[in-house]
Amino acid sequence: MSPRLTLLASALALSACATPPSAPPSATAPSSVVEPPESVGNQQLDFKLASGTYHCEMGRRVDVQRPSNNSNQILIGWTGKRYQLARNPSHSGLPRFEDERNGLVWIDLPWKSILLDRDSNKPLASDCKLG
Repeated sequence: MSPRLTLLASALALSACATPPSAPPSATAPSSVVEPPESVGNQQLDFKLASGTYHCEMGRRVDVQRPSNNSNQILIGWTGKRYQLARNPSHSGLPRFEDERNGLVWIDLPWKSILLDRDSNKPLASDCKLG
C-alpha cells in the first residue's frame, strides 16, 4: 500500500472515532454508498464485509460475526469473551460499532479494521485483516 493511501486510511479510521453527528442518519439511507465520506454529508457508509477471524498486528485476533438480518450489530470475540457491538454513527460515515458497557469500538473498513479502547482511544488490535 502506498504511503499516501496508508495515511488516508489512517486518517479515515481515526475520524470514525469522532463524536457522532448531532442529527441521526436517515432511516432510508442507501445500503451501499460509493462516494467518499466527505461528499456524503451525514449518510453512513455500508460495506458488505464477511464474518470470520481477523488477524491483527502483534499476533492478536478478533472473531467477528455479522448477523445477516441486522447490519447495525456485530458480535466479536476478544480475549476469550464475547461482546455485542451496535453501529454508532460517525462524522465520516465509516462503519463504527461500539459496546458502550465495555468501552470497545470496532472500526470496519474493507481493507483493514481496528479495535479500540473507547476511553483511552488507544488501539487494542490494529491492522486487522480477514483471513
